Amino acid sequence: MPIPIVNSIASWFLKKRFHQIELFLKYPNEVQNELLLELLDIAKDTKIGKEYDFASIKNYRTFAERIPIKNYDGWQDVIERSMKGETNLFWPTPIKWFAKSSGTTRAKSKFIPVSEESLEDCHYAAGKDLLCMYLNNNEDSQLFTGKSLRLGGSKELYRENGTVFGDLSAILIDNMPFWAEFSSTPSNKVSLMSNWEHKMQAIVNETMNENVTSLAGVPSWMLVLLNNVLETTGKQNLHDVWPNLEVYFHGGVSFTPYKDQYKKILPKKDFKYYEIYNASEGFFAIQDQNNSNELLLMLDYGIFYEFIPMDIYATEAEKAIPLSEVKLNQNYAVIITTNAGLWRYKIGDTVKFTCLNPYRIKVSGRTKHFINVFGEELIIENAEDALRKACKKTKAEIVDYTAAPIFMEGKEKGGHEWIIEFKTPPKDIHYFNELFDNALKALNSDYEAKRYNNITLNKPKIHIARKNLFYDWLKQNNKLGGQHKVPRLSNTRLYLDDLIRLNF
Repeated sequence: MPIPIVNSIASWFLKKRFHQIELFLKYPNEVQNELLLELLDIAKDTKIGKEYDFASIKNYRTFAERIPIKNYDGWQDVIERSMKGETNLFWPTPIKWFAKSSGTTRAKSKFIPVSEESLEDCHYAAGKDLLCMYLNNNEDSQLFTGKSLRLGGSKELYRENGTVFGDLSAILIDNMPFWAEFSSTPSNKVSLMSNWEHKMQAIVNETMNENVTSLAGVPSWMLVLLNNVLETTGKQNLHDVWPNLEVYFHGGVSFTPYKDQYKKILPKKDFKYYEIYNASEGFFAIQDQNNSNELLLMLDYGIFYEFIPMDIYATEAEKAIPLSEVKLNQNYAVIITTNAGLWRYKIGDTVKFTCLNPYRIKVSGRTKHFINVFGEELIIENAEDALRKACKKTKAEIVDYTAAPIFMEGKEKGGHEWIIEFKTPPKDIHYFNELFDNALKALNSDYEAKRYNNITLNKPKIHIARKNLFYDWLKQNNKLGGQHKVPRLSNTRLYLDDLIRLNF
């Protein structure tokens, strides 16, 4: 299709969609309440709808009182029944697809239901909105003159009992209209290859001579791919490979540890980065402004939001609140009710609101990925900000890291133990550690209090990881590619001890 026609279609859709976006920006809480009642009405004749009498629920208060909040373990049994072919359990339309993601206490893997409605009205709608917002902010964009290099999941799709399961990205690619492949690279065949290492080279071979204008994928794995491109082509930076490359759409993990490395291989000052917040359970938020670190919460994708303040999370006082009651700069666990039949579901992410009109957020971490053994409440946001400050002052670059507690034994104080793989290590790791510790104190008053005069916590202990340690660990655990990563922070030593053993 000629580029002027594509741009005209995009412009028409942009104007139409922005009218809808303006509606939820103007009346966000009304849009969310109306959506909740709509979801309840649609699912009132399902098994769960009859169990909780959805038909009689007329407001949020009744909804919150009647329906319990659950994590995946609470949903696992009914999801497994749905995968075996039972219908109308938690959503009225047949669930054909299940997005496979990392496991929980009871299950090695989670299988998240993906309905026709969530596929079209959430995931695909978000992709269109992302382009709309980008084009609205960048009128001179030449995005459609070339192709988008997408880096999806590492697993092929599997079919059993009439259902299909695999990485969400693979499900999205498999169901895209045929014409969408013409504006993307690599081909669907290569994108859905199951062997990650073979797939990486196949992507390099297929894309390095294309006119790539945008990138889309998880920062950690995209960086591996882009460095392979530079190594294969012998070029110094990616603009020499793809002169028209103008934007990178990223999500899945925090961009903070990788930002400086991307700037080295994408040195043009006007190159843009756009962050998204999506998961197997849904697409939640989009960066709607150039050069911003805030994400606009999308309120009309068939997802009703609730939030639990993290200071009462997993306590007897735990209680969710609706969007209308959130406050600025407070850490919240996210609870969702979706058009794929997840009702009051804990997704395991935490966010902070940076703006209430409109509702904008930052992803601050995971409900399970933090260290709070000694009351220090260290979250990923703190860790990555502190690491970046230490790296900036020492000119170091980080590939990956994880941390865990050093538990108190006898009269020994506790602490935090880190293993960090550097691309460029600091010249003096002790100075790096001092800078890092001081940055954590400045960012987190609870950590600072526990570190005061080493009352509870000793200074962090840092191990320098050998090259490719984290890659080897993921490969050993069959987790290469896609959304897979080593948990950054943990209250147990499970991951850290495993990595330390593998490091030597």
